[in-house]
Amino acid sequence: EVQLVESGGGLVQAGGSLRLSCATSGFTFDDYAIGWFRQAPGKEREGVSCISSSDGSTYYADSVKGRFTISSDNAKNTVYLQMNSLKPEDTAVYYCAAGMWVLAGHDSEEFDYWGQGTQVTVSS
Repeated sequence: EVQLVESGGGLVQAGGSLRLSCATSGFTFDDYAIGWFRQAPGKEREGVSCISSSDGSTYYADSVKGRFTISSDNAKNTVYLQMNSLKPEDTAVYYCAAGMWVLAGHDSEEFDYWGQGTQVTVSS
């Protein structure tokens, strides 16, 4: 059974940091790219970042470049999203997703498996 379990969300003040984790199981981790998406109330789901488990190549949305860092621990089949200098507009439910044939890194249609999400709230 494929599972992606997010953790690490919470409430933080603007300027603060959080580290999200995405623990995966049930598929060959090295064959997949893992992406982070977010969805705020009333807004469309947005691709935030993505990492290829095979070669470590990464993607970042312009809105998070320089503030967020994605990393992968292949021994633990886990991907992390370090979020620094958080802003109120980063408030959303954050989801991780796995896709085998990911080209763009921000297109949710390219991802096959999804986690349940973790809430991130940034207060001003």
